[in-house]
Amino acid sequence: MELGISTFVETTPDVQTGETISHAERLREVVEEIVLAEQVGLDVYGVGEHHRHDYAASSPAVVLAAAASLTSKIRLTSAVMILSSADPVRVFQDFATLDGISNGRAEIMIGRGSFTESFPLFGYDLKDYEELFNEKLELLLAIQKSEKVTWSGKHRAAIDNLGIYPRPVQDPLPIWIGSAGSPESAIRTGSLGLPFVLAIIGNVLPLDYATHVQLYKKAAAEAGYDISNLPIASHSHGFIAETNELALEKFFPSTHARTNVRAKEKGTPPYHRSDYDAACSFDGALYVGDPETVANKIIHLRKHVGITRFFLHVPHGTMPHDDVMKAIRLLGTEVAPRVREEVSRWEASNR
Repeated sequence: MELGISTFVETTPDVQTGETISHAERLREVVEEIVLAEQVGLDVYGVGEHHRHDYAASSPAVVLAAAASLTSKIRLTSAVMILSSADPVRVFQDFATLDGISNGRAEIMIGRGSFTESFPLFGYDLKDYEELFNEKLELLLAIQKSEKVTWSGKHRAAIDNLGIYPRPVQDPLPIWIGSAGSPESAIRTGSLGLPFVLAIIGNVLPLDYATHVQLYKKAAAEAGYDISNLPIASHSHGFIAETNELALEKFFPSTHARTNVRAKEKGTPPYHRSDYDAACSFDGALYVGDPETVANKIIHLRKHVGITRFFLHVPHGTMPHDDVMKAIRLLGTEVAPRVREEVSRWEASNR
């Protein structure tokens, strides 16, 4: 059972002060967070790609490479790369470079993305949303499998027996597919035999995602893959403090503000404290509380949904850097040991 952190490197106004951190300062903070995550024994750190004023990481591989030179064990992944509006050749090259710098610790997590700013920025039409992703995934997987590639498609120039360099330390370089929870994504990912990441966020019940895992495994088995070797991850917002009460109160202001910004953009109902409290309950999608509470929720997810990796997404919006660092420390030193011990015991008893 692996545990880690994910971030979108947000630069939203601080709810308490109204001040907005600069992109440069937030990027430096994230590198510090990755270094700490390794020091406290976490397994993985993920950085998401965005192209907006309120996010600082348009190039996750560059951020992760900065941390690679300061770490030696923690795995470094995108979370996610928006493959539909990217060039698969360049994505592979960037992460193969990261893999070399980190000596085999890079991963690529790809997805369609819930934000669409990158499409007009890089000259793509949203009407091609599905077609772009499928075509570019095909090319990325071809590059993963072979040093020299011959490929042609509709939305990119053809490649005729050309080499793609550098080659990564890992063979193959891991490619995960992230999904917000559509059954179609689960089935498609399983049929390709790729690692799967579930974004368990919003007003959802995490245990409902067990059906997506079942669909994923069924499709993988039917395609001839050994499902015992396929990792499954989840990604959820959350925060850890010394007590449940402190965690709930510290995480609410930025979560409330950030969620309502997105609600206004998407035209969905406003987010209230009652929504937050429900999501923080044992059955809810927010992993907020003291170490014991958060550990128990992760263990419950492992046992009933089947995940093998858990990403705690923190912060959500802008929070004090010291609070984020404390949450990372608690995840590594208090939550992770509890989870690993119980999961190991439970797995041994079910063999």
